[in-house]
Amino acid sequence: MILPVRRVWLAVYGRLKTRKNDEGLLNLNDDVETCGYQDVKVIGNSPYELRENTVMETEKKEMARKASPSVSIAEAFFVHLICGLGLALAFLIARHVYSADLISDPSRTLFLILIVECPIVILLYSRYRTDREQCSYLKAVARGILGLLAGAIINAFGAIVLGAPIGAQYLSKTLNWSLVMSSFSVVPSACVFGSSWMDWQRLFACSKPNGTIDHMICIPAHGAIIGAWFGAWPMPLDWERPWQEWPICVSYGAVIGYSIAMVASLAFSHARSGLQHVKRD
Repeated sequence: MILPVRRVWLAVYGRLKTRKNDEGLLNLNDDVETCGYQDVKVIGNSPYELRENTVMETEKKEMARKASPSVSIAEAFFVHLICGLGLALAFLIARHVYSADLISDPSRTLFLILIVECPIVILLYSRYRTDREQCSYLKAVARGILGLLAGAIINAFGAIVLGAPIGAQYLSKTLNWSLVMSSFSVVPSACVFGSSWMDWQRLFACSKPNGTIDHMICIPAHGAIIGAWFGAWPMPLDWERPWQEWPICVSYGAVIGYSIAMVASLAFSHARSGLQHVKRD
């Protein structure tokens, strides 16, 4: 008869606690035989296997405890809807209040997008922070603000390395564009994951989102970056159009890519949810 390994080791452990031989040790095979399990098939040579299994179970529980709350498709839709309405509101304010747009006054328009969209993103995504026992809502908001500044530095450096113009006349444009790009790509992750390098690497280096909240963060961030990349293509052409100036076409590309990616993230989340239901059935 083959019994589970766990029962075998529990029986052996009970015998070890109640009896010892003359040298203070007990032979494992003898003890198994005295327990009446001559036909038992023992897998493994050390009881430490049970301890390793216990450690693995503890780690899984800890990861589950730190995991971000589950987000339904409807909730993700409303989050993206509010973010999209924030973008539309910023463009409307720029157009009807300041008579500006990305072509006529890119710096002011980008600044308006920043002050309208960034607070919305921070306040919404801070609700889905991981490890809620150690990270309060205000701490998640603070992480989002720090992520905004750090992401702006990274975006500005990357833009300059890739050929963005340098000079006093471009300083405010580059600064506001970098902050807007950071609010699209870095701030949501900073609010939710903080400084968790494993989660950042999983989403942005490996592109392996696991759930709805991961899709909400990863896909729009990639969409904004890819959109800005494609938007930069017309800049070096000699068409002599006003929208070819830095950072007009890049900003349009980022906004369009971000908007399309928000819709795509909902589609991916819905498809993934459908596959999970099929597997359960």
